[in-house]
Amino acid sequence: MEDESKIVPKLPILGKRNILITSALPYVNNVPHLGNIIGCVLSADVYARYCRLRGYNTIYICGTDEYGTATETKALEENCTPKEICDKYHAIHQVYDWFDISFDKFGRTSTPETKVCQEIFNKLWENEWISEDTMKQPYCDTCKKFLADRLVCKTTPGFRDTDHLFLELPLLKYKLKKYIKETSSSGSWSRNAIQTTDASLKEVPNDSEKDGLKKRCITRDLKWGVPVPHEKYKEKVFYVWFDAPIGYVSITSCYTSEWEKWWKNPENVELYQFMGKDNVFFHTVLFPCTHLGTGEDWTMMKTVSVTDYLNYEGGKFSESKGVGVFGNDVKDTNIPVEVWRYYLLTNRPEKSDTTFKWDDFQKKLNHELLANLGNFVYLVLSFIAKPKNKGGYGSLAEYAGKLVEDYVKVMEKVKLKKGLHTTMLLSNEGNTYLQDTNFWELYKKDKPSCAVVIRTAAGLVHLLARLLEPFMPSFSREVFKQLNLPPHFSLSEEKGEVLQASSLWEILPSNHRIGTPQPLFKKMEEEEMKHYREKFAGSQADRLARDREITMARLDIRVGKIVKAEKHPKADALYVEEIDVGEDQLYTVVSGLVKYIPLEEMQNRLVCVLCNLKPAKMREIVSQGMVLATSSSDGSKVELVEPPESSKIGERVKIPGFEGEPDNVLNPKTKIWEKLVVDLHTNENLVACYKNLPFTTSAGECKVSSISNGTIR
Repeated sequence: MEDESKIVPKLPILGKRNILITSALPYVNNVPHLGNIIGCVLSADVYARYCRLRGYNTIYICGTDEYGTATETKALEENCTPKEICDKYHAIHQVYDWFDISFDKFGRTSTPETKVCQEIFNKLWENEWISEDTMKQPYCDTCKKFLADRLVCKTTPGFRDTDHLFLELPLLKYKLKKYIKETSSSGSWSRNAIQTTDASLKEVPNDSEKDGLKKRCITRDLKWGVPVPHEKYKEKVFYVWFDAPIGYVSITSCYTSEWEKWWKNPENVELYQFMGKDNVFFHTVLFPCTHLGTGEDWTMMKTVSVTDYLNYEGGKFSESKGVGVFGNDVKDTNIPVEVWRYYLLTNRPEKSDTTFKWDDFQKKLNHELLANLGNFVYLVLSFIAKPKNKGGYGSLAEYAGKLVEDYVKVMEKVKLKKGLHTTMLLSNEGNTYLQDTNFWELYKKDKPSCAVVIRTAAGLVHLLARLLEPFMPSFSREVFKQLNLPPHFSLSEEKGEVLQASSLWEILPSNHRIGTPQPLFKKMEEEEMKHYREKFAGSQADRLARDREITMARLDIRVGKIVKAEKHPKADALYVEEIDVGEDQLYTVVSGLVKYIPLEEMQNRLVCVLCNLKPAKMREIVSQGMVLATSSSDGSKVELVEPPESSKIGERVKIPGFEGEPDNVLNPKTKIWEKLVVDLHTNENLVACYKNLPFTTSAGECKVSSISNGTIR
């Protein structure tokens, strides 16, 4: 990001259109996935870039949401302070730099400038929109703390009374409804935002789990948060959903000490907010009420743009399970940022949930970016670079003028997907124009006419680079580089640049010499697409396991004790064993050992158990692992691999030189066990080995009774 010490903060300019943009603050204790990115920061970035393109005086404010129980809990898990957790993940969120997100300020809700939140609370208190009440909450005598939202230790808590502060939303309903009725219409709120807000305007009981007009608790018994400026409640902090939206204001106060010129200037500033549908209530009901309740003249939200959910390959993105493609994953692919931005924006879930699919990603890259946009630009510039032709043409310009007008109309209403679609129509029309004019033949027969065609097409390239800058800024920068022009990202009414589309042949100077044309997109082959689909399948933990070197360290082989063994009720050749492997519950293991080992010899004996195989059903009984055994070369004899008698139940059987944690579950697709088992055997001394290295426990080596040079399975 830019050196903030060199940034001169922008302030509203009288007589100009002043746009204040925010996107939902990403929570700090996770890595953002693609659904998070399109749902807030990327969508807001496109609109911010569009506003700058149009010459509006615009700032885009965002930051990490850092307070709340989840941060305290995460800090306990990682044995560090909440601030250390926030520092760590705030740095991870700089992945937005790679995505070309053009924040004017990306801050943190844990900024020292908490006085804004406290001042708003004081006004609400003075105006009697705050009430007090007593709640019963779980209290842990071991931790000496109330457990606000999640348990933090294994001790069973008791319950104690605790006093809290509440924002009386029902008392503010008339002010709120008036604001929503006027603004949702004039601000062209998205349909899903209106529906969710309307449902939230119904009064509900105070103990209801539903969002609605009820008094809302705004305090928590935590240490990590904005302190409550009230003597009675000084040991408490504000609830994260009270202070987080106010964080937009606090972060702006870090951007400029004259923040009130943005946030208390409704006559001259328009506020646009971007978020996913799960954040609507807090931005269209709770946040406006905090402003309305102060009685001050705040800049209230004009337009809210809400996305539904982006799903992943038939399932859901999941932060907790690590399912889907995350920001840090994207950086590690060789796919350029403009391709990611384009795909997410064409797939933006504006009216309903959409799905990220790798085959669709491949199709849009190959057919839309490469075959349509990239080929058009490259074809035009390559032609210019060779015969040095320049020129202009009429009918395309007429069509382009209309599409630019449509582009402006839909973008003003924050219909981002439609704006991108409109621009791609213009690129498609450019390809058709070149085919219809048959410009290569025209060059051979009528060079002046060909010059007209190519100069017009070059003007269209220039125009496309500007229209697409909000969506794919890196693409637009490269086009201007190949045009041998400084970036000119402007579509101003005042400068007459909207009208330029009707005179495409006049955009580039007639004597201009372009730079070196280069292909702008690379085709994604079928094998590459399948590679990415497989690479990002499953959870992040699964991927980490897949990417690890295949060694014996990945196997979870433990000392187990057969507590009970009996014949399988539906398979004569199988035993069913209940085995103690050192966990709270016994493992059920099904083994094909009936014809080799008598049932009585299977009872109460130590065995080596492979515990991280994927559970499999064997004749209606689920087997959770495998008992290791060795067989003679002719297969006539089978014996169990046995740890020394003094081995500890549940301890891990190790191979010298192979350290590291085992996989949670061996992925069947990577066939880790199958690749390692070929090197498992017994040696001349009856010791179980991987290659020439023995299976060992704290009590010694694992052996078999009599089979030397046998194979282990």
